[in-house]
Amino acid sequence: MNIVSRFPRTHILLVVTIAMPLFSIGMLGSGSGHTNVTTPNEMNVVPIPFLNQSFDEFSDWSHSRSELLTLRVDSRHSDEREEPTIERVERVKAGDTLASIFERMSISSRDLEAVLDSGPLGKFLERIHPDRELKFVVTPDKRLVKLSYARDQLQTIEFDRDGDAFTASQISHVPSATTTYRHATINQSLFGACQRIGLPDDVTLRLAQIFQWDIDFVLDLRKGDEFSMLIEEQYVDGKFIGYGRIVAAEFVNQGSRYRAVYYVDANGDGGYYGESGQSMRKAFLRAPVEFSRISSNFSAARFHPIERRVMPHRGIDYVAPTGTPVLASGDGRVSKATRTEPNGNFIVIDHSGDIQTKYLHLSRFGAGITSGARVRQGQVIGYVGSTGWATAPHLHYEFLVAGLHQNPRTVPLPKADPISRRERSRFELQAVPAFAELDSHRDDHQIALAR
Repeated sequence: MNIVSRFPRTHILLVVTIAMPLFSIGMLGSGSGHTNVTTPNEMNVVPIPFLNQSFDEFSDWSHSRSELLTLRVDSRHSDEREEPTIERVERVKAGDTLASIFERMSISSRDLEAVLDSGPLGKFLERIHPDRELKFVVTPDKRLVKLSYARDQLQTIEFDRDGDAFTASQISHVPSATTTYRHATINQSLFGACQRIGLPDDVTLRLAQIFQWDIDFVLDLRKGDEFSMLIEEQYVDGKFIGYGRIVAAEFVNQGSRYRAVYYVDANGDGGYYGESGQSMRKAFLRAPVEFSRISSNFSAARFHPIERRVMPHRGIDYVAPTGTPVLASGDGRVSKATRTEPNGNFIVIDHSGDIQTKYLHLSRFGAGITSGARVRQGQVIGYVGSTGWATAPHLHYEFLVAGLHQNPRTVPLPKADPISRRERSRFELQAVPAFAELDSHRDDHQIALAR
């Protein structure tokens, strides 16, 4: 019988494969006399024991060797196999604490303490807010592996198990932005117009703040006024998270058109400017209380409700709920922050140009507002109240130039500095395309309405 037929083909192939390097060594020695033959021991090669064995013996050895290799591979994968985990998202409810959520999920108080003791970031979990999300990764036996807390839409804190402790890290999400166009006509109020086109109240306030030096949003708005804007929509991982900066805007009030674009100068300072480069910002706000109602205007002869006689009213009374923030109308230094019987809690601010402003009947002062404090335009200096001689919550506001009272609504206000000459060409590179895009959208909107 042919010897090949006595053995499986796989055995023969295996022997040939293993033996070939040894044959090659022998062949190297059969050449020129200058070639040195290196033995397996000299090569640090372990001699193969079955070269002198019968094929039957080799067959038995190869099967046992194959089983040994299989056992080693299985053992290796078993060591690297990760423990199975379960992911669960919990939305914080009103009244929830981290302890109550851990208890609800049957996670041990030991893991809770380890998370809270993870360092400064763990302190953020001591006060969690409703509607925020907590993402848990746990084992089947409720052992916490990882915890993620979304502080807001752009900040997430992660706690990863490290033995019996947890390490904390903060992840910042950088949103992507696309610019979109919005337009609305005012029927009753600016807030109502913005809500009709899906804009939240914070965008309404920012729009009003752009034009607050030119438009009195308490008294000047009329039905039929309109506005349009280019505004950034922000996304994280493809999910809309809110509105960003207003890139450019236009407001038509009683037939007068006001336009503004946001510009960042070479120093990194940003602000809103008109088409010719003039700053939308003036040195003073027209009104130190946003979206309030005027109950008494500036007048040389007004019937005083407490004195019961006609007296000059040298300021404007803004009616607003108690606690409404009162803003500094301009940069300056607080010369008085005190209380008297007629004025109640009141503040006097000295400004450049021999200008002085007064704020009366406050419920309380803002943080850090004392005599001598420096304040910036728009800073909260106090809150509307009814202290002193006041029949209802309101702010009495006065504007003086060189010691003489002026009507805050009509007094000419000093302007802020315009775009400098060296910034002019850079400004136009940003402003011209923005205004052109605003005009294009507005024209398309008007054509669509005419159809």
